[in-house]
Amino acid sequence: MFSRDLQNSPSAGIQERRDAVQQTHRFIGNVIACDGAHATVAASIGSIEEAEADLWSVGRLVTILVGKNRVIALTRAMQTSAAQWTEDSSNAFKVELELLGEVRALPDGREQFSTGITTYPYLGARAHQIRSSDLVKIYDRGALETSVIGRLSQDDSIDAAVHVPSMLSKHFALVGSTGSGKSTAVSLLMNKAIESDPKLRILILDPHNEFAAAFPGKAMVIDTDSLDLPFWLFRLEELAEVLYRGRPPIVDELDVLRDLIPEAKRAFRGTEGMSSRRLSERNGVTADTPVPYRFADLMALIDERIGKLDGRSEKPYLRALKLRLAAAINDPRYRFMFSSNTISDTINETISQVFRIPGDGKPIATLQLAGIPSEVVNSVASVLCRMAFEISLWSNGAVHILVVCEEAHRYVPSDPTLGFFPTRQAIARIAKEGRKYGCSLGIITQRPGELDQTILSQCSTIFSMRLSNEIDQDIIRKAIPGSSISAMNFISSLANGEAIAFGEALPVPMRLKFERVKESVLPRAHGAEVKEVIDDPSTINLGNVIERMRQSAGPDISDFQSRVSAAEATVQEAVMGSMQFGTPIDDAPPLQPQAEFSADLEPYNPGMLPGSARTAPLGESMRQDTRIDRYSALFKNSSADNGARSASEDAALYQPSQTLRERLLSKSGSSLLKK
Repeated sequence: MFSRDLQNSPSAGIQERRDAVQQTHRFIGNVIACDGAHATVAASIGSIEEAEADLWSVGRLVTILVGKNRVIALTRAMQTSAAQWTEDSSNAFKVELELLGEVRALPDGREQFSTGITTYPYLGARAHQIRSSDLVKIYDRGALETSVIGRLSQDDSIDAAVHVPSMLSKHFALVGSTGSGKSTAVSLLMNKAIESDPKLRILILDPHNEFAAAFPGKAMVIDTDSLDLPFWLFRLEELAEVLYRGRPPIVDELDVLRDLIPEAKRAFRGTEGMSSRRLSERNGVTADTPVPYRFADLMALIDERIGKLDGRSEKPYLRALKLRLAAAINDPRYRFMFSSNTISDTINETISQVFRIPGDGKPIATLQLAGIPSEVVNSVASVLCRMAFEISLWSNGAVHILVVCEEAHRYVPSDPTLGFFPTRQAIARIAKEGRKYGCSLGIITQRPGELDQTILSQCSTIFSMRLSNEIDQDIIRKAIPGSSISAMNFISSLANGEAIAFGEALPVPMRLKFERVKESVLPRAHGAEVKEVIDDPSTINLGNVIERMRQSAGPDISDFQSRVSAAEATVQEAVMGSMQFGTPIDDAPPLQPQAEFSADLEPYNPGMLPGSARTAPLGESMRQDTRIDRYSALFKNSSADNGARSASEDAALYQPSQTLRERLLSKSGSSLLKK
């Protein structure tokens, strides 16, 4: 008889109870002690056959007959009375039980399980081996939204089902050590969730690129080549995380960005229609507003501030900021942020791709984070989690979004000084407020001890697989209801694919075995790209490996450095011209903004990066010689008017080995001014 038939048929339990053979084997002891949460049963085993019948074992459920009701208890410990074992005679022992609830007889003849206990066992009450019908009544909620995810460990003929709406609306967590089967369990739960809720859209943050093959025909795989996440979707803090590579930002540079980014956004909006400009002016534009802008406009604004008098004290910070911006633009690893597709307003395309709206029959998106630089993974997670909450909020519940964070301890670590605060804030907002708007959170981690306990406490359903670390076990033990704490004593000895589940989606803690997943859809590293036959070290092409390593090398900023040198030369010419012709420096005209910055990549040349050899490129040396010749001619004309310097002195003064500052300081200022 199937578990659903046992649930719907009251006679099944009566037949099982009246079975003569079953009755003989089901009696196993009598209650000798009881308190509000525990009971002690005295029993004996008279033969080796009875011992091998598995009537008693830790972790099994038993029933205690109390009138018309049956109290359900969990076996937590056993010990013989004489502290020894004999095979020739019976052995008396004691069994410690933890009370979970009771199966009540209703007036209409039906039986129903409840976690409350109306009448506690009395001394001498008979303890029995639990019936299959009672197991079904305990674990089957009878709701239509329940989904079968496996079988009970105690009786593999009974379904293990969870209430999916409760699991999603109040978030869930799945924890377990490496190799315990977490990824397989996640893929199984996601398939059940999609079947239960057709409005659900799932975003999986996949740091190991292992879910690409787990959802054939249901998932869109997004990697760094196909991802377009425009830089203007990042808030200022998130953009600073990218620019400063995870290091603390410089306050002065951050203030400049906070002032100039809104101007760059308004400059981009100036090319749009009048209605768009009026809407922008009415709503206001800040550095965090998700509207497009061009880095070329931002660079031009920085150049303009460098050329102004009031920006003279900021010039070191501004030039350093320009180098940071150029380094980010030219870094090939950040192509998903700064590609040519991200310059226009593509927010609709980004949301449609990442959050599967409308979805085109693929409600799951697996974002492969392995190719994204580790220093900006937190920023990407922050942007996506924040957008997931806002989409659910402003869609008025039309879209249900589930964000699954694999290796969640990376994003929300227990130490508040670690991690990235905006990411922690975005995930915490989903955990605390997301259920009101249809935004759910799935936490997957192998180290719950390193996870922020505030986030874990918001997960009302927890699937705990094998955990070997004592700190991790204590964290889960604190999260489980007090009446079922004994269930966590087995957490270190669970088999692969086995878990203890508890929370809102289940009436009582359940020890279950997840369903087997087909070999073709098992999650695996790199998804569908895994080769059936892997080359060994003797046949591998080392050149291809090195080429792929170099593709993720640092940025090429030589073009920007040459333009910075040209700008400095222009500043020096302006200073020299003002000194030659008697123009005060403060009255010198401001520098014109540089030409529009180009984000096109140039061939990688390690010798052009900062910190490399100091030998100047050929073009730079030619510019330097030309600049020296121009300054020599300029000062020769001045010396001809004064009649105080010879050609040999000029040649000795303007040697290429001397810097401009050294050459100016070696001559008195009176000889440089026109009399």
